[in-house]
This record gives sequence, structure tokens and C-alpha cells, in this order.
Amino acid sequence: MTMPFYVSPEQLIKDRADFAQKGIGRGRSVIVLTCSEGILFATHNPSRALHKVSEIYDRIAFAAVGKFNEFEALRVAGIRYADLRGYSYDRSDVSARGLANAYAQTLGTAFTTESKPLEVELAVAEIGDEQKDDQIYRISFDGSVSEVHGVSVMGASAELIRGALDKSWSTAMNADDALRVAYRALHEAAVKSETAAAIELADLEVALLDRTRPQRRKFRRFSTVEITERVGESSA
Repeated sequence: MTMPFYVSPEQLIKDRADFAQKGIGRGRSVIVLTCSEGILFATHNPSRALHKVSEIYDRIAFAAVGKFNEFEALRVAGIRYADLRGYSYDRSDVSARGLANAYAQTLGTAFTTESKPLEVELAVAEIGDEQKDDQIYRISFDGSVSEVHGVSVMGASAELIRGALDKSWSTAMNADDALRVAYRALHEAAVKSETAAAIELADLEVALLDRTRPQRRKFRRFSTVEITERVGESSA
């Protein structure tokens, strides 16, 4: 009779974490940061169809790094969660905190019980009526949730990008200045990386949760033309 190999729980958890971190580390970085108008999302994404940043509900948006098919399934599940809760109770009952907790349960369960952990890291953001009320939550592959104040960077070269942002970003910036800072941070990190090329403005995916919009839905995505106008060719 063949005896199964024994793997200690500590080693099993470590192996799962290493596997997920390697997958996430291969993903292009996503920046989430607050500005005077709301919360800005910026990432290197040459695809015009496969988005890494999306709207979830009226004031809530979602960003992710890792395997597209896995975080896309989570995005769709988040929209269903928000729609059902808003329909069953009230639109004001849909919150980023509740959505982050739901994602944490899903990721935590997959990490501990599935044959393979999900290779994703998520950010869920919600704007308030004032900047001090903005909320950003980061959910790791193992279901850990942390509340982020100001800036969150996920994916490859996260430390390089965070270091560049710490030198130049402030909460008082408007959306245009915040976008310029985010682009420079992504661009500089790409140039310093041995495996990445410089980032062109046409390869940016940018969105904003804009508290100044009169509409109920505050999410809006920037076109390539708008990104170019806001950043300016000289920033490259």
C-alpha cells in the first residue's frame, strides 16, 4: 500500500502563498490614489477591451492585478452582490466595506480549501461626499483585508512605484496632477525594470470616481485622447 506524502500545514500555506505571490508579481501594476475630486485609478494596460479597473456600483469601483479570468469572475460576482443588496434594501446600503468583506471570504476560502489559490489582488474604493470620507480597501490572495489611506499600489514593481509616489503625491492634488504623478511613477518603474519597456500614454488605463459629477453614478473612464490632454506629451 502506497503511503501519501505528508506536508506540514505551515509548509502547505507557505507554498500556496509563494505560488499566488509569483502570479500576482507578474501582473502589471495598478495605482489607486485619492485626489481633491475623488479617487483615481491608473494602470499599464495596452488592451482596450480587457479592463483591470471597473465600476461596481454608484460610488464604488474595483481594480485588480493577477490572472484576468479569475479577477473578472470576482468583478462580476461583486456587481451581482451590489445589485442584489441595493435592490433588496437600499442603494445606500451598498458599501465598499461590505464588498471587501465578501471578497475576503471568497479569497480566503479558495486559499485554504481549493487545490490552487486565486492569483489575484484586489482594491475596492468608495468615494464620500468629502475627501476625508473616501475609503480604499485592499484584499490579498489569502483573504486578508486592509484599509488604505491615500495610496495603494499592487502588482509588479509596487515598491518602486510607491517610493516615487511618496516623493511627489499629496492629497491636495487635483485629478490632472494626480494622473501626471501616477504616470511618471509607472513610467520610471518600467524604465528601471530589466524586463519592461517604457510605458506610452496610449497604453494607460485610467478611471476616476468623481465626486463632482452630478449623476448618481460617479465612475468614469478616460479615453486615450483625454489622458494625453491631461498628462501632456512633455511628461514622458
